[in-house]
Parts: sequence; C-alpha cells; structure tokens
Amino acid sequence: MLVIKVIGASLLSILIMFLISKLLGNKQISELNMFDYINGITIGSIAAELSISRQADEIITAIIAMIIYGLVVFLFSILTIKSIKCRRFFSGRTLLLIENGKIYSKNLIKAKLDINDLLTKARTNGYFDISQINYAIMENNGEISFFPCSEYRPVTAGDLKLEPMPKPEYLNINIIIDGKVMRQNLKYCGVDETWLNKELSARGKKVKDIFLATLDQNNTLHLYEYQNEKNLKNIFD
Repeated sequence: MLVIKVIGASLLSILIMFLISKLLGNKQISELNMFDYINGITIGSIAAELSISRQADEIITAIIAMIIYGLVVFLFSILTIKSIKCRRFFSGRTLLLIENGKIYSKNLIKAKLDINDLLTKARTNGYFDISQINYAIMENNGEISFFPCSEYRPVTAGDLKLEPMPKPEYLNINIIIDGKVMRQNLKYCGVDETWLNKELSARGKKVKDIFLATLDQNNTLHLYEYQNEKNLKNIFD
C-alpha cells in the first residue's frame, strides 16, 4: 500500500511540475536569470516533498503549495512583461563591463565578478587579448556578451572588399522599449525627445506603437512595431 502511495504521489508531482512548466513557459527550462532560478528550485523542492509524502493531508498541502507558488510566479512573469521597472527589479538589468578599452571596475563589483573572472570569460569566448574587445556586457542571465573591435571580427565577404580597414563600430542603443522612451539613452546618443518625435511623425508613427526602437552610430532610427498577429509557422522544426 505504501509503495502504491509513493508511486502515485511521484507521478502526480511530475504531472503538476509539467503543467506549471507549461504555464511559466520555456524560459523556465532555458538559461535562467536569478529570479527564474529561485523559482525553479523552490517549485522543484516542493515537488520532491510531494513525491515522498505518505499521508493524504501532506499530499494535499504540497499540491496546494505548488499550485499557489506556480500561480504567483506566473503573475510576476506577466508583471515583468508589462512593466520595465518590475522587469529590471526581478530579472535584473544588463551591465556594461567594457566599453572602448575602458573596464568599469564598479560594474564588475556590482556583477559580483573580479578581473580574473572577466578574463576567464573572455578566453572561453576566444579572446586571449582583452584589447581585442570593444564591448563586454553582463546579461541578466549571468552570461557575458562580447563585441570585438572591428579589426578582430570574423571576416565576411563584404569585409574582403573594404579598403582601408572598416571604421570602428558601436552598439545600437535602445531608445524605445515597450512603448516607453528611454530618456537617458537619448541623451547618451546626443538627441532629445523632440528629435525622436519628429522622426516618428515623419514615418507616421507614435511612441505607443513601437515595441522597440534603436539608434545606430549614424543616428539612423530602426523601428520594430507591435505585432498583433501570431506567427505559428514551425520553421525551426
């Protein structure tokens, strides 16, 4: 009888874990940020407790705890989608570690890294000379993205025709995210909201219509509007 209860509780915990994972989305099982990681191990620990529960009240308590925790996490995930401030608080924000040969030591401290950690990450990404790196960015999932100097980029067909060496390239700056203007980023780019509104007006757009807008080194505005339609084509299968 005990064996049957354990088997039943284990199968039930697997089923509930699967349903919660489907509710929270694939992000829960891909590269996790700190908030997602905490959610995953907490729900997993509750599921483990459920699988070894013997009494009916223990099983019911564990099931209720898993459902409540899953729903709360789901609501937080919706909140982070709707609010940039909540997204930054719960999921974290990116940190600029290197920019144009400058290493920002305070950002390294904030990222809980030392210079050896940064050099190790650079080497594992193929950069044994840190002077070859134009930008290094700590993503909110803990990974570091590296943007090499133009002369150290992988050669492309277009590069072979360029003479002299390509000009230095810079990151595209996000100036609109989720229909909200990033004023500090506008200032960093040397433009203001008046310029932005003029550019949008020339294209017949408004800030609220834009999901993402970026500005490149030539002050060329790239717009990505909200898309109401779903693309359900499985082109990667």
